[in-house]
Amino acid sequence: MGWFIVIISLLATTNSENRTCKLIGQTGFLEFSREGDILIGGIFSLASTRKLNDNDYKAVPYSYCTKWNDRELKFVRTVMFTVEEINRNTQLLPGISLGYRIYNGCGSENLIRAAIEAVSREESACGGRIQALLGHSSSGISEDINILLSPLSIPQVSHLSTCACLSDKNLYPTFFRTVPSDHFQVLGLVQLMKYFDWRWVGIIYSETLYADEGTAEFIVEAMKEGICVEYRLPYLKTSTKKQKAIVKMLRESSSKVVLLFMSLSYIKSFLSKMESYNINGKHWVGSEAWITQQDLASLERKNILQGAMGFALPDVSIPGLGEFLLDLKPSDEPDTGIIEAFWEKFFDCSFSPSNTSNLCTGAEDLKTVSSDYTDVNNLRAENNVYKAVYLVAYALHSLLQCENGVNPTTGNSCVNKSEVQPKMVLEHIKYVNFTTQNGAKVFFDDNGDSVAQYDLVNWHMNDDGSVEILNIGQYDTSFPVGKKLKLREDANIVWGGNSTEVPRSVCTEPCPPGTRKAINKNKPVCCFDCFECPEGTISNQTDSPDCLACSLEFWPNTKKDQCLPKPTEYLSHKDIMGALLTAFSCVGVFLAFLTFLIFLTHKETPIVKANNSELSFLLLISLKLCFLCSLTFIGRPTEWSCMLRHTAFGITFVLCISCVLGKTLVVLMAFRATFPGKNIKLFGHAQQRLSVLVLTLVQVLFCIIWLCTNPPFPAMNVKYYKEKIILECALGSAVGFWAVLGYIGLLALLCFILAFLARNLPDSFNEAKLITFSMLIFCMVWIVFIPVYVSSPGKFTVAVEIFAILASSFGMLVCIFVPKCYIIIFRPEKNCRKHLMGKTSFNEIQYKYQIKY
Repeated sequence: MGWFIVIISLLATTNSENRTCKLIGQTGFLEFSREGDILIGGIFSLASTRKLNDNDYKAVPYSYCTKWNDRELKFVRTVMFTVEEINRNTQLLPGISLGYRIYNGCGSENLIRAAIEAVSREESACGGRIQALLGHSSSGISEDINILLSPLSIPQVSHLSTCACLSDKNLYPTFFRTVPSDHFQVLGLVQLMKYFDWRWVGIIYSETLYADEGTAEFIVEAMKEGICVEYRLPYLKTSTKKQKAIVKMLRESSSKVVLLFMSLSYIKSFLSKMESYNINGKHWVGSEAWITQQDLASLERKNILQGAMGFALPDVSIPGLGEFLLDLKPSDEPDTGIIEAFWEKFFDCSFSPSNTSNLCTGAEDLKTVSSDYTDVNNLRAENNVYKAVYLVAYALHSLLQCENGVNPTTGNSCVNKSEVQPKMVLEHIKYVNFTTQNGAKVFFDDNGDSVAQYDLVNWHMNDDGSVEILNIGQYDTSFPVGKKLKLREDANIVWGGNSTEVPRSVCTEPCPPGTRKAINKNKPVCCFDCFECPEGTISNQTDSPDCLACSLEFWPNTKKDQCLPKPTEYLSHKDIMGALLTAFSCVGVFLAFLTFLIFLTHKETPIVKANNSELSFLLLISLKLCFLCSLTFIGRPTEWSCMLRHTAFGITFVLCISCVLGKTLVVLMAFRATFPGKNIKLFGHAQQRLSVLVLTLVQVLFCIIWLCTNPPFPAMNVKYYKEKIILECALGSAVGFWAVLGYIGLLALLCFILAFLARNLPDSFNEAKLITFSMLIFCMVWIVFIPVYVSSPGKFTVAVEIFAILASSFGMLVCIFVPKCYIIIFRPEKNCRKHLMGKTSFNEIQYKYQIKY
């Protein structure tokens, strides 16, 4: 076909006004004409089947058309109606009559011959040259025709050629259309799929330019929106093998939504073949070419077409067109036999006497006929024909304007109607911007495309096989992004596959929040895997490609779709462990206070005097402070509590051990004073007070340096537990903490050694042995404390420290004071000088020494 087009183009091409073209081969495609000052042409397929008559090869073969096309006749009559309406308009083309030449052809070869005949310069045959050409309905034919028209600069305006390929002005510079490009239909179909979340679809298309280009672009645009095509199968009317492959795929595929991108003739064939296969469970989405054709409906196709959905040209009203179509009579066009042929088809009659059919009178009423031609309620495509004729008229109107000898649009010299040339009309079509009488706006972008507006329609099949095609929404490219597609709130949508809900058509269900989407390289992007987010991460969106880590102070919920503040943990008075430790602290305070009262009430008794009552009372006070300081470790850490707990603990414990050390030194001094010849300075009360003060002040100095340089502070520990926060007191300076603790340990160790040296004093009065046991307990507790403290988690760290304080405090209280309290309360007979002195002179000396000091 390509070589044929080139040859015809060369024959038809003219580069000057003085050259004409000569037609070779079959002619006579002109069917309807009207004289006028300016002519427009039209190419239509009033018949859709071409047959060849070879004349037994005794004469030149020729082809002829059969199988009359009702819709194309409707288009032709719309051209006639519009031309008459324009000629009645005294404002649009005043003083100028518009005429037409309408040609009929079928099949690519005849249609191109008809186009050659339409643009030829044989004025004797045609009555004048056309200034613009209307048609064709098919994108492929329009493409071939424009190749012929482009060298002649004759504008071509199509009403139904939707292929996006025709927008290429480099290839088709004279092509315009009043129907939206398939590019916009494709974008609308993609948005429709996205709106209903149909991510996994199939495509069945006809092997035509219209469908090939449309499906190819749909796949590209769909991938941009994350929509995948499970299969793309071509449909051929004559290929049984391909038809069976389609049926097999429809039955085995998992996609529930199928896009039927076909021209009208192909969809009729496809549906007729599918009737016998009982294909169910699919939701069909149709292309604009067939989605509003009610004559496709039948009882057999009820299950197939029920719920079919697609975009259609806007449903509009053209005043007077319906009456004009239905008022047609064969006598209106006596110069052509086509109307009679259609008439015989409509009424199943014949204008020639026949035994097989009724005789046509020509007076039959078309209103009694149900066909595509008589359907005057659906003028979607006819509106584009209507706009195409008006487009040429407005371009002529702009061309013939004259102000002071100059055309106001182009600035060129004015022309009259006899000087009009196609190239001039082409130039003015580019700038046309008007509104028709029925409110339709017409203007073009740089590609010669008009504004895209579609109705979203839905098929409702009735039990009797009839169909209602309801408008359920709109798609308008002039609206902002995200608002181009809008469904009607009152839309009653019927779904395919007898479904009562929106069909789910996905390869893999979307990954819910709390999981991440992982693409499988061996499958389409719509077929993916979902993995649960790792510990500590979340995804709060569907199909999230990654999981996001929560910040340190937050932790995922159980669904892993939200980061929640981590629960805080600290040793509280409300906890069982905290309550028990608080109770033990209170018990310790009570026992220390009780011991203090016992010693105070019996301070004149020998056992109290012999135990250095002043250091004993100071030791009891410091023990009460030790028990009380453990309470500062319980509760929510604050800046003051953190500084207080460590410094109070360090100072009170040094005070305790200093008192114990003083008592130990007193015992040792008393022992050494018994050896004759030794002039030993006795360790009196002044020395005892001074030693306690000095030793305690050293610890106070450590604490002051610690607090001034890097004090303890409240901190949130997020490292030990991932799912919760430990509120604790950070040490600040670790050196300060271990210096305070080490100083306590050093004094305790020194006290233990001195007490151990005095452990073998006579049994009747041996406080050193009791001090030895208390220091042994103290040292053991704090030696064990260090590794346990370092390894204990969270609030147990604080509990271990409190336990060490309480254990060591109870150890000193029990070991040093309980035996004496026992004697004072339960064995008062032993609380006397005689019992304390015993049999040795040593005890007497020691007793006197203690009393003295």
